[in-house]
Amino acid sequence: MAAAMTSKAMLGEAAIVFIVVLSIHASVWDRYSWCAVALAVQAFYVQYKWDRLLQQGAAVFQFRTTANSGLLPASMVIPLLGVVMKKRCEGVGNVYFERFGIVVAATGMALALFLSVLALGITRPVPTNTCVISGLAGSVIIYIMKHSLSVAEVIEVLEVLLIFVYLNMILLYLLPRCFTPGEALLILGGISFVLNQLIKRSLNVIQGRGDPVDFFLLVVVVGMVIMGIFFSMFFVFMDSGTWTSSLFFHLMTGVLGLGVIMPWLYHLIRENPLLWLFQFLFQSETHIYLLIYWSLLAASACLIVMYQNAKRLSSESKKHQASTVTRKYFHFIIVATYIPGLIFDRLLLYVAAVVCLAVFIFLEYIRFFRIKPLGQTLRNLLSLFLDERDSGPLILTHIYLLLGMSLPVWLFPRPCAPKGSLGGVGALVPYAGVLAVGVGDTIAAIFGSTVGEIHWPGTLKTFEGTMTSIFAQIISVALILIFDSRVDLNSSYAWILGSISIVSLLEAYTTQIDNLILPLYLQILLMA
Repeated sequence: MAAAMTSKAMLGEAAIVFIVVLSIHASVWDRYSWCAVALAVQAFYVQYKWDRLLQQGAAVFQFRTTANSGLLPASMVIPLLGVVMKKRCEGVGNVYFERFGIVVAATGMALALFLSVLALGITRPVPTNTCVISGLAGSVIIYIMKHSLSVAEVIEVLEVLLIFVYLNMILLYLLPRCFTPGEALLILGGISFVLNQLIKRSLNVIQGRGDPVDFFLLVVVVGMVIMGIFFSMFFVFMDSGTWTSSLFFHLMTGVLGLGVIMPWLYHLIRENPLLWLFQFLFQSETHIYLLIYWSLLAASACLIVMYQNAKRLSSESKKHQASTVTRKYFHFIIVATYIPGLIFDRLLLYVAAVVCLAVFIFLEYIRFFRIKPLGQTLRNLLSLFLDERDSGPLILTHIYLLLGMSLPVWLFPRPCAPKGSLGGVGALVPYAGVLAVGVGDTIAAIFGSTVGEIHWPGTLKTFEGTMTSIFAQIISVALILIFDSRVDLNSSYAWILGSISIVSLLEAYTTQIDNLILPLYLQILLMA
C-alpha cells in the first residue's frame, strides 16, 4: 500500500514537472528548450531506477530516506533557469548574459547527466532500456551544446562538473542522510557553480572595481563552505565539545574570516569590505528604518523559540514537538521581513539576506560541533522544531526557508532588467519566494492540516489546502500590484494563475524540500 502511494506521488510530481518543461519549451522554442525536454525524459526513467536503489539501500552514499530520489525535479531547475535567462537577456540585447544563460543551462545538464550515469552504473541488473534512453538524450544534448559553446565555455562547464564531483565525495560522506540525490544535485551543483564563478572572476580582476553586492554573495557562500569542510576534517581527530576545541574554533574562525575571506573580498571590490558593508547598511534613513524593523522581527522569532521550549519543559511529554501551525509562524515572520525590503530597497534586502545566511550557517556549525558556550543550548532549543526532513546530523529547514525566500532576489537578472524590473509577469520574479513559500506553502499547510479532508492521490496533502493556497497567492499578487508601483503585469493574468496553480500542485506532490524547490520553479515560470 505504501509503495503504491509512493508510486502515485512520484508520477504526479513527474507529470507536473513535465508540464513546466513543456510550458517553457512552448514559450522559448529553440534548440536549448529541446535539450531540456530530452533531459526531462531521461531523468524520469533514471529517477525510477534510483528510487529502487534507495529502497534497497544500495546507493553509494546514505541519502534522506523519507523522500524519493527527486532526480527529475532537481535536474530541470538549473537548465530551465539558464534557458529563461538566455531568453530574457536576448530580448534586451545583453549578449554577455545571454551567453551566461547558455553556460548555466549547459552546466545544469552536465551535472544531471553525470548523476544519471552514476545511478545507472550501480544499478544491478543494468537497466538496458533506461541506459538506451539516457544515451540517446545525452547524445542529443552533447551534440547541440557542442555547436553552441566556445572552447572556453566548454572548459568552464567541465570545471564546474569537476568541483561538483569532489564536493559530492566530501560532503555526502561527511553529512549522511541530510539530502536526497535530487537535493544534493541542486545544492552542491549551486555551490560548485558559485565557487567556479568566484575563481574565474578573481583571476580576471586586474583593474577596476567589481560590483560589491554580487561579490559579497559569492565570497560569503564559498567562505562558509570552506570553513565547514575545514572544521569537519579537523574535528575528526579531536573532540569538538571541549573548551580547548571551542577556543580553537573561534580562533580559526577569526583567522579564516580576517585572513582569507576579507582579503579575497578586498581583492574583488578594491575597498575595505567591513567599511563598505557598514556604509551600505547605514547610508540612508530607509536602510536604518528597515534594519530596526528587521531586528524587531528577529527578536520576535527568538521569543517564539524560547516560549515553545518553555512550553515543552512544562508539559508532561518530553517528546513534545512543535506542530505544523507553530512552525509556520516563522513563515509569517519571514514574509513580514521580505515584503518591505522588496518594495522599498531590494539591494539592501539582497545584502541583509547574505549576512543572515552567514549567521545561520555559522550558528549551525556551533550547534553541530557542540561549540561552547552555545552549542548544547542551540541543540536543545532547535530540537523542538525538527521534522522528518531533518533526518541527518544537520538541521537545515530554517536555512532552506531563508534560501527559498532569497534565491529569487539573488538570481534576479538585474543586468537584463535595466529599469529595475523585467516587465509584465517577470516583474513578480523577486516575489517568487514570498508567493510560493511564504504564502502558498504556509496557507496550504495550515488549512490542509486543520480543515482538509480530500487527499490528493498518493499523498497526505489535501485538495482544500492546495485550493486555499492558490487563492491566497492570487490575493497576494493583487496586494503587490497595489503597494509596489514597479509591478505592471500588462494583463498577463492567465500565465500568473497557471504558474501559481502548477507550483501549488507541485507542493502537494513533491517529497523534496519544498522551501527550496517551489520558489525556483515559480521563478522559472514567471521569467518565461
